[in-house]
Amino acid sequence: MGKKSRVKTQKITAAAGMTPAPSSKEMLLLIGDLLEICSVSQVSPSKEWEEHLQIRAQVEKICKKQKGLSVVFPESREDYFGKFMTWASENGILTEGLEICLFPDEGYGLKTTQELKAEELFLWIPRRMMMTVESAKTSILGPLVAEDRMLQAMGNVALALLLLCERANPASFWRPYLCSLPSRYDTPLYFSMSELHHFLGTQAMHDVLAQYKNIARQYAYFYRLAQVNPAASKLPLRDSFTFEDYRWAVSTVMTRQNQVPLEDASHVTLALIPVWDMCNHTNGLITTGYNMEDDRCECVALRDFHPAEQIYIFYGNRSNSDFVIHNGFFYKGNVNDRVKIKLGVSKSDRLFAMKSEILARGGIPASTMFSLHCGEMPVPAQLLAFLRIFCMTEGELKECLVGENVMEKIFRLGDPDFPVSWDNEVKLWTFLETRVSLLLKTYKTSLQEDENLIADPQTSYRTKMAVRLRKAEKEILQGVVRYAACQRDTAHHLQKSGVPLPSPVVCKSTSFSEAGHEGLESKGEVCCEGWNNEETTKPRETSDSTNAMAGKADI
Repeated sequence: MGKKSRVKTQKITAAAGMTPAPSSKEMLLLIGDLLEICSVSQVSPSKEWEEHLQIRAQVEKICKKQKGLSVVFPESREDYFGKFMTWASENGILTEGLEICLFPDEGYGLKTTQELKAEELFLWIPRRMMMTVESAKTSILGPLVAEDRMLQAMGNVALALLLLCERANPASFWRPYLCSLPSRYDTPLYFSMSELHHFLGTQAMHDVLAQYKNIARQYAYFYRLAQVNPAASKLPLRDSFTFEDYRWAVSTVMTRQNQVPLEDASHVTLALIPVWDMCNHTNGLITTGYNMEDDRCECVALRDFHPAEQIYIFYGNRSNSDFVIHNGFFYKGNVNDRVKIKLGVSKSDRLFAMKSEILARGGIPASTMFSLHCGEMPVPAQLLAFLRIFCMTEGELKECLVGENVMEKIFRLGDPDFPVSWDNEVKLWTFLETRVSLLLKTYKTSLQEDENLIADPQTSYRTKMAVRLRKAEKEILQGVVRYAACQRDTAHHLQKSGVPLPSPVVCKSTSFSEAGHEGLESKGEVCCEGWNNEETTKPRETSDSTNAMAGKADI
């Protein structure tokens, strides 16, 4: 599965009958142009695809000049698994009864060779066997981290650059781990233009294009930094640092990074966790934690596992959009799947000031992204509260701003059992049904066309992933339309029947915020910092396993 190549940097020369390696000046000019293209801060949605084509064209120019300059390993990754597991065991990782195995639909994962009972401890990894942001600070990369504010603010980038520095060192302690990693991934960063085209019209498209733009901009910034900053003079990145290198390193971190506490427990840091990061995802509960007394990450069995069975863990409460963009896989049957939708109160609304004030008191921005969920209850409390406020009359707004128990009234707005009024209910569900129906019309394919493309054996894995995501979005949106119509009809019937509104007792809510699953397991998930310089996300390799603390998918 791994890409065969050389351990040393392959410099293309004219003597070898190939294009000579580009000069430093030539590369800096190409890099400067890329940085300029990627530095346009705001682009209208209608121009995002056009901008991506420009960025892609410049990246391809750079990659053509850099062909053959990356550092890669001579054998397939599976050839290294035995040495990797031996290295892990010899250095304190509990690997007894565990094997790396290739599974038909999920790629590589962990298999148990013995009976495992639910909640039984089967894997631990001591701190010294984790590659962390602190590792980067004390490594050859340390002087550059100490000087550059971007590296200080973005631990995930520091980890990515550390991976490249260690990969270029034949004597690296981490070499067995590095050799076990995928050579390529199935995140959108690796999609061809034809594969990427299937995201057009989806709610995920903006994030897909933004991710590529952010990574391209970061690469241009750090390439130039490695060439001109004296603190980078001893780094292997100065001699060879290709876009392919950075894409690989970013994808490795995105698919595997997780937060672990520092030794003094003062705060958390990002870490890559060998062996554990081979586990694939399933629905369930988080079963990984950190034992501060023994200073190690520990994982217990999610359920009973029998000999020769694959061991799964739960990556956290994540949507398929998250999995595809940051992990490189689509999870069928994801009970936490959802679609993002942007809603806001117009500043031209005569009642904008009152509505925005109530929203602010409830912790909701006047304009923001909301989630529409799969399943029987697709509208979360935060969105329901927003819709109720959005559709309130002036009189209803005043009741939430003045008088007694106003905060109780505001926090009760997210409770489906206590409508503001039947008229308000009819309005909000009518609005949501109309808004989502319009969204559905923006998709260019039918569900049947999507199903046909997925069933076609000629369709590539990545195309199927994009189409499955597109299909899942439409199914969630269709479910929301049906739910909204049912709720509207119910409210209308109760209104016509003169049924009194339910009488509230005591408000138990404290906020509308939709908290995600926080915990050790969030493999390939959003952590502290981000590849967009705002939030951290991660992809997955394609044939590998994925974890709850990270997430992966390699070829």
